[in-house]
Amino acid sequence: MKIDTLMEVIAVKDKKNTEEKEISNITYHSKDVQKNSLFVCIKGYKTDGHHYAEKAVQSGAVALVVEEFIPSLQVAQYLVDDSRQALAALSDQYFNHPSKDLNVIGITATNGKTSTSFMTNAILEENNWKTGLMGTVMVKFGDTLIPSILTTPESLDLHEYFAKMRDEDVSHVTMEVSSSALDLKRVGNVDFNIVALNNISREHIDLHGSFEEYYNAKASLIREASDDEFAVLNLDDAHSASLVDETKATTVTYGIENDNGHLYCSGIDLSTGRGTFTVQIKRPFQTVNGDWVKEASFEITLSVAGYHSVYNSLSAIAIGLISGVSIPTIQKGIRNFKGVERRFQFIYESDFKIVDDHFANAGNIDVTLETLTKMDYKNLHLVYAIRGSRGVTTNLENAETLAKWIPELGLKKVIVSLSESHVTSKDRVTPEELEAFEKTMEKVGVEVELHHEMPEALKSSLEQVEAGDLIVMGGAQGMDFGAKYILNQLVEMRPELDAEAVLAPLEERVAGIDESFLNKEDVSE
Repeated sequence: MKIDTLMEVIAVKDKKNTEEKEISNITYHSKDVQKNSLFVCIKGYKTDGHHYAEKAVQSGAVALVVEEFIPSLQVAQYLVDDSRQALAALSDQYFNHPSKDLNVIGITATNGKTSTSFMTNAILEENNWKTGLMGTVMVKFGDTLIPSILTTPESLDLHEYFAKMRDEDVSHVTMEVSSSALDLKRVGNVDFNIVALNNISREHIDLHGSFEEYYNAKASLIREASDDEFAVLNLDDAHSASLVDETKATTVTYGIENDNGHLYCSGIDLSTGRGTFTVQIKRPFQTVNGDWVKEASFEITLSVAGYHSVYNSLSAIAIGLISGVSIPTIQKGIRNFKGVERRFQFIYESDFKIVDDHFANAGNIDVTLETLTKMDYKNLHLVYAIRGSRGVTTNLENAETLAKWIPELGLKKVIVSLSESHVTSKDRVTPEELEAFEKTMEKVGVEVELHHEMPEALKSSLEQVEAGDLIVMGGAQGMDFGAKYILNQLVEMRPELDAEAVLAPLEERVAGIDESFLNKEDVSE
């Protein structure tokens, strides 16, 4: 694409050394530069893309988008206020606005983004639509399946994925939208059809500076929605409910405690752990095609456990109805949805059990530990990967939430992993975060068995486990590789086991299989 055509979509404050050029590709990472590249200099948290501009030019970049001119370089330079915003607009232009040709659904929440996205995708697939899925676990469409590094890809990668999906005749894309993605404009120039905000609780406080800033980042997905979009909101969450009157989008609301929304859930039965309930459509609302969803009542049976899954399903059901999916198809899609890896996932069930859980924030930890109190087991062995580089505030809240459940769980010791070799720099545990965790455990009299590496922590749990016990592997990025290691360790330690059966949960696993990205630092961060 000619560079003048690209530059039409961004606000260029000034430029120098410019001439008409044909651009072969856009990149924000100097390692991806090729001949005739446009290199966008992004200022990240850890490093500044302007420092890599000279290397990019040496590798073939013929033009730079900058927030400050680099006098030593004699290539074309385009000065902008915000290079991240520019990257999103340039990417959208370069790939010829692919999201406009797709039905794009964006889901944000503190808890439940992943499960809601997968559940929504299950409903859309049940309707025989060709779908795409992007989020914390993976990017998936057609035969393409890529483990995720970021919950929401950088804008250049995001628009390229949209373009590839369009090429493969995907019609509907469901994506998780993180607060960081909204704050850092990764979803800039995405043409959403439906957006949803399920809930907000305290997380990423140190990253955003305050809860208010974190909330505003999340809320921007709804507040900035246009009048031809739909916004799905949870009336039982005060922050989500408050946005009903703060968006131009057509709102569709749901609740369990609040029955004033479009959808109301009643008659919940969680006696088996997996919910059954009735959904009432109390008020008609339109679909994306202009048809009307009329008042009705229907039964839902979940195949995934937990009260939180009922809320996730209500959001997915609302999205399905807005998309024009029939009630019987929604019922079937929800019933056939078996859950998401690393979301309270049983990976071994024999003489003892192993559960793998994301355990990312206080809300996740609360839900998981409450579930444990309802289970039968002899002794609990918790292997916890501290969530790194999220700040002392977040880690203190996580530790305090864990501490709250200690008496009921009867936990005397926590096996802790820093996972130093299995996280990138943006997820490494700081000394202050470790200290916050250790002090909190000390207050409630819990021993901390500290391991710098995740495989050693897991091996220790296997050496201590007895028949009837339960091992819980809890942690976000720091425990992504846990299942692969602990199951292989188990086979090695107990050769009498059927190795094929023990390792079966890894066959279709995405998280923690590919370790190649661990040595690649992301300047966009």
